[in-house]
Formats: sequence, C-alpha cells, structure tokens
Amino acid sequence: MNYCLISNTSDCKNCYKCIRHCPIKAISFENDRASIIHEDCILCGTCYNVCPQDLKVIRNDLEKVHGLIRYSEKVFVSLAPSFIAYYPEADITTMRKALQKLGFTDVEETAVGATIVKSAYDEMLDDDHDIIISSCCHSVNTLIKRYYPDCLPYLADVLSPMQAHGLDIKKRYGNDAKVVFIGPCIAKKDEADRHPEYIDAVLTFEELDRWLSEKNEAIEEVTSKEAIEKSKARLFPTTGGVLRTMKKANPAFSYMAIDGTEEVIRTLEDIREGKIHKCFIEMSTCHGSCVNGPIIVKKQQSIVTGTLSVNRFAGKEDFDFTATTKEIKHVYVDDSVHLPMPEESQIEETLIRMGKKDPRKRLNCGSCGYDSCREKAIAIIRGKAKEEMCLPFLMEKATSLSDNIVSNTPNGVMVLDEDLNIQLINDTMCHIVGNIKAQDVIKTQVVSILDPFDYLDALDGKSVFAKKEYLSEYDRYVENTIVHDDKFNVLICIMRDITKEEVAKQKQQELMEKTLSITDDVLSKNMMTVHEIASLLGETAAQTKVALTSLKDTIKNHD
Repeated sequence: MNYCLISNTSDCKNCYKCIRHCPIKAISFENDRASIIHEDCILCGTCYNVCPQDLKVIRNDLEKVHGLIRYSEKVFVSLAPSFIAYYPEADITTMRKALQKLGFTDVEETAVGATIVKSAYDEMLDDDHDIIISSCCHSVNTLIKRYYPDCLPYLADVLSPMQAHGLDIKKRYGNDAKVVFIGPCIAKKDEADRHPEYIDAVLTFEELDRWLSEKNEAIEEVTSKEAIEKSKARLFPTTGGVLRTMKKANPAFSYMAIDGTEEVIRTLEDIREGKIHKCFIEMSTCHGSCVNGPIIVKKQQSIVTGTLSVNRFAGKEDFDFTATTKEIKHVYVDDSVHLPMPEESQIEETLIRMGKKDPRKRLNCGSCGYDSCREKAIAIIRGKAKEEMCLPFLMEKATSLSDNIVSNTPNGVMVLDEDLNIQLINDTMCHIVGNIKAQDVIKTQVVSILDPFDYLDALDGKSVFAKKEYLSEYDRYVENTIVHDDKFNVLICIMRDITKEEVAKQKQQELMEKTLSITDDVLSKNMMTVHEIASLLGETAAQTKVALTSLKDTIKNHD
C-alpha cells in the first residue's frame, strides 16, 4: 500500500523522540530503527514535526496531480481555509491566479463545504442527541474508529468539509470533474484515498511551494484583501471556529472546542466513562486546530498569528452552496485495533529482563516514550519496543560494565579533565603510584602524583602510545598510553606496570655481561698458552733443522 507517511530508517539515530511524542505509540523499533505502524497510526503528523533528522516523509502526490491536469478537462482546487495562515500576504484571488497558471480550471474554498457541514450540525441539535462530536478532523475520526469505537455513536454522521465540498463541485460540474484538495494536513491524503468518489488527490502547502518553485511561479502579495461578506466558514481552521459559525440554537447543549490529541483522548475517555452529557464538542488533534496543522508547524508559523489572519479574512454570512445536508450523510464504521493484553506473568518476566525486578527501579520516567515501565513491557511483548530503549537501564548497565572493566583490569586507569584534574582512578593505578587512596587524589591535579608534561602534550594532540619510562619516585617501570577524547573533553591514561619485566631484563643483561667477561678471560689465557706452546715448538724445530743440516753435510764430506 502507498502509505501517506513513512519513516526513512536508513539514517535513524535511535533517539526515540518520535515514540516519546507519538500520542498513541504507533512507532515500532526493529534493528534499532524507528518505523511507523500504519495500522495504528492516526496521521496526526506529530512524528513528522519532532524528528530531528527529518526522516518522516510525506508521500509526494505531485505526479498524480500532473496526470489529472494532463488528461482531464476540468480539474478544480478545493483550497483549505487555513491557506491564509500559511500564505498571510495572499488572498483567494491571488491564490486562484497562481494555481490557474499551474493548469487548474478554477479554485474554490473548502469553506464552502464547511458551510454545508455546519448546517448539518445545526440540524442535528434539533434531534434527540446526547453528545455530538464534530467530524471535520480525519485524525479524530480515525482515532475514534480505531481506539474508541464505543464513542462512534456520538461522531456526527456527516462528511468532512473537504468531502462535502468535493461532492458539491462534482454536483455542479459533473462527475467527470476532478477535485484536488490543498491544505496543511497529512491525514487528508488518507481520507482522499478512502473516498475517491469525492476527492481525487491531496497536496500539502509544502508540495504546492515545491511545484511553484519548479515552475518559477510565485503567489502575488496583496496589501489589502477584498472583504467577502459570505465567507463566515473561513473560521473553521481555528480552535472554536466551527462553533463560531453555528447557530447553537439548542440551549440544552453545552458547546466546547477541544484541540490537541492528548486532550481529545482525555475527552473520549470521559465520554466512555459516562462523565459527559448534552454536549456538542468540536475536536481537532492539532493544537490551535488547522492553522497549526503539521505543514504549518514545520513553517514555524505561530497559532496566534494564524488565527488572527483567519479572523480578519472571514466574513459575517454563510457561503452559498448547492448540495443538501442530507447528501452529506455518512456512517463511520468500527476499524478498531484489537491488541490482546499479555498475561501478568509475561509482563513481570519482561520487567525483570528490563532490569526492573525491584519495583523501586520502575521509575516511569518516560524517556523510552511510554508513560510507565509496565506500558513499555507490554509494548515489548507486542513487538513494538526493545528492552534497550530504557535509558536508566542502559545507564546502569553501562556504568556497571565500565566499573567492572576499570576495577578488574590489570592495568592502571586514570581519567583527567582538560584542566588535568583527576576524575577517576582505579586501584591498580593507586598501587603503581605509591599505594595511595583514590579518595585522596580525586579532583586534585595530576601533578600531585605524576609528571604532567606527557598529559599536556596529549592535550595538544600529541597522544602518547606505549611509552616506557622509569618512575623514580615510585621505583617502578611503566608503559604509559595517554589519549585525548575531545568528544567528552577528557584525557584517558592507561598505565601498565612492567617493573618485573624490566628487572628480569636487567638481571638477564647482567648475567650476559658477566658471562661475556668470563669468556673473554678464558679466551685470553688460552691464547697465552697457545703462544707459549708455539714458541717452544718453534725453538725445537730450529734446533732439529740445524742438527739435520750438520748431519747432511758430514755425510757429503765423507763421500
């Protein structure tokens, strides 16, 4: 299915901000990446606005609209009345001019459909109703259908203003006319997908901006807007705007406006529990209603500014319309999300795996996005969350792990801040530098126990790696490594005591030198002996030679 809002998981930083802000927790985490659970999502747009990486992506329907214009003779725009909050320097005339340049046949205000809808609401107040909930906001309608189906009897059985206006346009121009809604809402894309008989496509104001930019077109600014008396329903996109257009003729009813998903949920809970009666309730999931829709929030336009723009733009009388209130009747059906509740034993086992065996560790801090550790455990069982999403658990686990490593490593470990103050020192390091006590040197300068020059060099980017040195004051040989972690602004020192190795090497060297000395002495004496023998052998040989020569001469003379 071509979803209206997706999560681009490739660059997800696993910050959990989307799940923390999602009012119905329609976010799951798989492989440490956030994904939207489309079957649960009500398309309120909260995750789209809070994601710091802008990884929530709205479906682009520009190509679809280009196709409608290319192949249809009559393509009309139903322009949301909140346009004046997004384009405060424009009016309906300049909007129509810009949109016709893009190829649209004509532009009308969705407020026409709002007029039909509010007329239907007024008629409902004459009937025997207990509670009536406005049906303008698709996110509210979806919330009720999926999570509060027992409140469906109270949801006004009429179309939304967008659908009512689409019906009205097609009634006037024929069913072959195409209608494109343009507004600040993501949910309207889903609404149009579900009701193509009324609306053929939906664009956001952001998509319209992109299109205008591609065509090098701009919406003209107007210094003074022409007043249109029959435009009262332009008030619809503000909190209480629906109520301000209605007659509210039935004094037996209380009339109120509720905005923001959290408040809408609380109100539905009260209705479910039978705490509310004889009320007409205008509901919107956006704080400030449509003038603070997801696309306008992204533009950082304030609710007050948007509301003032709408107030100034609205007239005192109703728009004319042709569709009847009976034609916009609609039945909203149960689309509830059925999630079985896990057994208590499963929940308890999961809490234990989360490091929450002790009830005192169930902090309910909300850092994971869930209101309580129990809710988080249920989400884990349902496959929507991971145990690692608990920040206190991760911190405790990381602290325990690092403490175990630091405490049990055979090497000396010391951490300094950039002012060379000792922040951490383990027992091995304390032993190396004279059997000191850690509490006596924490927060003191490193110069109190060691020469600081290597640490100063490390701060300047000259890291020290496996440097051998003799600590004369402690009579120890060490191999020292010092690294500057500029991300956390600390110096990390790892010192290995190599005294035994060095002493053993020295003894081996001394033994070698002694052996060489003895060898030299033996060789010297042997050479002297050889020389003496050689001398004696040389003298004897000479005497023998003389005797033999004399004998030879005697024999010759005798002959």
